[in-house]
Amino acid sequence: MDPNRLDVREVTRRHFFERAFGTVAGISLGSVALASLMEENGHAQAANPFITRAPKAKRIVYLQMAGGAPHVDLFDYKPHLQKFDGIEAPESLYKGERFAFITGVPKMGGSPFTFKQYGQSGAWFSEVLPNLAKLADDITFLKGMQTTQFNHGPAQVYMNTGHQIQGRPSFGAWLSYGIGSENKDLPAYVVLLSGNSNPDGGSACYGSGFLPTVHQGVPFQKRGDPILFVSNPSGVSEDTRRRSIDLINQLNETSFKEATDPETMTRIAQYELAYKMQTSVPDLTDLEKEPAKVLEKYGAVPGEQSFANNAVLCRRLLEKGVRFVHLIHRNWDMHGGGAQGDVYNKCQENGLQVDAPTAALITDLKERGMFDDTLIIWASEFGRTPMKQGSFGGRSGYFGRDHHPKGYTVWMAGGGIKPGITYGATDEWGYWAVEGKTNPLDVFATALNQLGIDHKKFTYQFQGRPYRLTFGTHEEGRVIKEILA
Repeated sequence: MDPNRLDVREVTRRHFFERAFGTVAGISLGSVALASLMEENGHAQAANPFITRAPKAKRIVYLQMAGGAPHVDLFDYKPHLQKFDGIEAPESLYKGERFAFITGVPKMGGSPFTFKQYGQSGAWFSEVLPNLAKLADDITFLKGMQTTQFNHGPAQVYMNTGHQIQGRPSFGAWLSYGIGSENKDLPAYVVLLSGNSNPDGGSACYGSGFLPTVHQGVPFQKRGDPILFVSNPSGVSEDTRRRSIDLINQLNETSFKEATDPETMTRIAQYELAYKMQTSVPDLTDLEKEPAKVLEKYGAVPGEQSFANNAVLCRRLLEKGVRFVHLIHRNWDMHGGGAQGDVYNKCQENGLQVDAPTAALITDLKERGMFDDTLIIWASEFGRTPMKQGSFGGRSGYFGRDHHPKGYTVWMAGGGIKPGITYGATDEWGYWAVEGKTNPLDVFATALNQLGIDHKKFTYQFQGRPYRLTFGTHEEGRVIKEILA
């Protein structure tokens, strides 16, 4: 065989492990023993080339409210909208605009909920979020958010990958590629699903795109084994499983020597990680081990599938060194036309499901000294219109709101973000973002900045050019310096 081919193969192999897993993950095949020895002796591992400044955050919690949470019913109080509830919308809000469902001349829809100001910051919260309201001074609002997409699937893919077309790496996958996991027995990126369905964008919302597949989010299941096939089949012992994986790895090593395909090395790493998770995951996901008072604070019930249970599991994963925990709650669609799509019913339902668990997660992290270096992001793929959808009435009928990408709210907390402030604003109706305009790419850039990463230099070479998370089709992300502590 050509000796040059051997050199290329070894470079490819070494490059894959160092770049795909990161030396911080302790998985680089050529240095596992040395890295383990150095860890045992208290020495730091090699510096991560992507981290160019002292990080403010070590990990991220991404709370994705899939379906379109209505900003004007939760955080963005608009007295003007309340005053003109039921009137025909001014032409400036609909003429020439493209909606998912609204046709004709819609009517304005004031929120059916009471709003109050909380904390020294005076942040507005509606009555459906009473627990989160108590933490007003810990939260930073982005109220001038905009997105380029107005349908669920593309908008959810965009808010997770920075591009509306499936095939790009997700936010969590980029983090796994960049900084790896602090725990060699667990993946760097875990996905926890709840709500009435999976996200419209599907697994593209947490996929690895063109990055090595080892970086894709690992979804924990709603029921049964927390991860598919984590348990050995009946009659298969741990020793048998270990020997079978060793044999498979040997075959993959042989395959790699022939084809030099880096994905073969991904398979080896995935088999090894899966074997380790067989021991670590069942114990980690056993919520029965949590004190009763903690479960009560979250509203969690072991054995159930819920956002509350996922919030408890999120905190446990963070404690174990998982870098990116992605909670997706798909239950926010509210077009009216029926009781389940009514704004009044749906917001109250979701408030009961996510309010107390989210507040409990924040207070839990604060009590454990983890809040300051954990960045929490709460985001929906878009907001919902301040106009009523169709001819549906208010409380006496079914009150729907359409998809709304022109102005909505995202909030962040912890991780070196300036607490208790509001950046950006929508107009008096809650329709157009008019101040401090931001978009999902800005959120990504800011998050990476807090992890010590320069988003413009954080790239991956694919198909002959460098790609990055914060460069979209028509826009480029920026660090929102106005909200940094």
